[in-house]
Parts: sequence; structure tokens; C-alpha cells
Amino acid sequence: MPKMKTNSGAKKRFALTGTGKIKRKHAFHSHILTKKSKKRKRNLCYSTTVNGADMNQVKELLAMK
Repeated sequence: MPKMKTNSGAKKRFALTGTGKIKRKHAFHSHILTKKSKKRKRNLCYSTTVNGADMNQVKELLAMK
């Protein structure tokens, strides 16, 4: 059976942490920033972890399952 390929879009968007969690960036921070408040833009620039409900799907895209 051949090896499972990693989804090339997913490998650009997600990163593994040392503890095995998956890191992601927030959406809505690339354009149309004039109507968004400073606080909202600042909070969107930080990275966060993938929600547990989506974890299995992301792991499948990253060929970790």
C-alpha cells in the first residue's frame, strides 16, 4: 500500500507544537482592515490551537492518522 500524501494546503497552514497540539493562524486578518478595531486586529495576529472537534480532520490532512 502506498504512503499517504500530506495535503499541500494544510502543511502551509498548520504547525505541530512540542506537546503534539496543532497550531493555526486566525482568519480575517489579510484585507479590509480599516473597518476593524485595533483591538480586533491585534487579537487576530496571534496564533492559536486547532479546536478538538476539528483535530481528527486536520490530522488526516497532515497524514498523521
